[in-house]
Amino acid sequence: MTTTDLLQKLGFEKSEISGGTLSVRSPIDGAEIARVAETHVAEMPSVIRQSQSAFAEWRQLPAPRRGELVRLLGEELRAAKDDLGALVTLEAGKIVSEGLGEVQEMIDICDFAVGLSRQLYGLTIASERPGHRMMETWQPMGPCAVISAFNFPVAVWSWNTALALVCGDPVIWKPSEKTPLTAMACMKIAERALERFGDAPEGLMQLVIGGADIGEALVASKDVPIVSATGSTRMGRIVGPKVAERFGRSILELGGNNAMIVAPSADLDMAVRAIVFSAVGTAGQRCTSLRRLIVHHSIREELVSRLTRAYASLPIGDPRQSRTLIGPLVDQASRDRMMAALEQAKAEGGTVHGGRPFEDGVPRGGAYVAPALVDMPGQTAVVREETFAPILYVMGYDTIEEAIAIQNGVPQGLSSCIFTLNMREAELFLSAVGSDCGIANVNIGPSGAEIGGAFGGEKETGGGRESGSDAWKGYMRRQTNTLNYSAELPLAQGVKFDV
Repeated sequence: MTTTDLLQKLGFEKSEISGGTLSVRSPIDGAEIARVAETHVAEMPSVIRQSQSAFAEWRQLPAPRRGELVRLLGEELRAAKDDLGALVTLEAGKIVSEGLGEVQEMIDICDFAVGLSRQLYGLTIASERPGHRMMETWQPMGPCAVISAFNFPVAVWSWNTALALVCGDPVIWKPSEKTPLTAMACMKIAERALERFGDAPEGLMQLVIGGADIGEALVASKDVPIVSATGSTRMGRIVGPKVAERFGRSILELGGNNAMIVAPSADLDMAVRAIVFSAVGTAGQRCTSLRRLIVHHSIREELVSRLTRAYASLPIGDPRQSRTLIGPLVDQASRDRMMAALEQAKAEGGTVHGGRPFEDGVPRGGAYVAPALVDMPGQTAVVREETFAPILYVMGYDTIEEAIAIQNGVPQGLSSCIFTLNMREAELFLSAVGSDCGIANVNIGPSGAEIGGAFGGEKETGGGRESGSDAWKGYMRRQTNTLNYSAELPLAQGVKFDV
């Protein structure tokens, strides 16, 4: 299917993909596939007002009715899965199965949120005062801004939107400037769900396209009480304080520098498979990609040897081809950053296996690289940084306590894992003195989280949580209510105040 055919199937008009000011290029070959119109910053007050107006209506609908819209959105996503997945591959460079998998995440979170719409539970609390009852309720907050990154161009929007909608909040989405077409396609899919739903307010789901000034308008507006931002730690350092300054709520999903500990008892066959997918899947451009491998000295040489052979056999190329496992980096600047990191690793005592630019049998114009396996003498400066590329640093350890200290000894705290058949080691890793990350796994890699569990991390990862579990509370305000059904007016704490 040609690019033109795909965009037509997804409902794009020619005027939507030509004549605009934002050039959209495919990482596959660097070719321009569209020129789309950008939102002018002067339009942002109107966008935000429309979202506030939608909030005034939407919050009055019962939550199960709001869930019905999300159910319809899930149905439309199912119908469009193949085409939207293909567009993710074209615009973000993911291999076909990962593009489809990302759309499946969208479907899954819709299913989750539909059930959630009947489970926005509060608590009943015992009161110390006779004839009184206390309870906790959760109320909608208002417009939610979603600022997403290129590496998961559609899933992050759905994680936030499905929950925000059932919680009673409208959504304003600013996608990455590198992936606006997938966002536009999602809006077309959402419009079909809205049409079937029938009585949703105008402006319930809006899309704004542009650069930092558009994001700044959302971050700065007191009429946007929730800002969910996914991206670099640098970006989070800007967004978080600005939202906090106006007493808004931010949900930050920032950098990850994820590690795997491989213990002497580990099933190495399983570990190798998990390492390879976690480290090179999505060309190392997941926030949960495996970046540090902490291996017991007794098995380090064997594991590195097996990984070196596995890396050498990985098919690199056009992500649309069925045999390809590693597609391109998003752009040439990403490849330059990877090469610079490898040079720094060498300067810090590392031995690099692989990691060269890859040009054989791949589309010209794309930033293709062979994944790098780097033997390091320890956790040096470059290892402590996140480079968004397929670089895996390997270090050794003697004791499990030392391994956990290395795992925790970086500024980021997103995802982590250990491969061990030793129950004590596994339980220690999951305990209060174990991994300090938001995600901790045993005998599974750090990437590929399911939507049933809240997704996010600690430290410079930002502390935000999206998707399952009780992450819905991030989109609502908690209200404590006290009801007096007696004929008396006793005060709490035994206070006497007779008038």
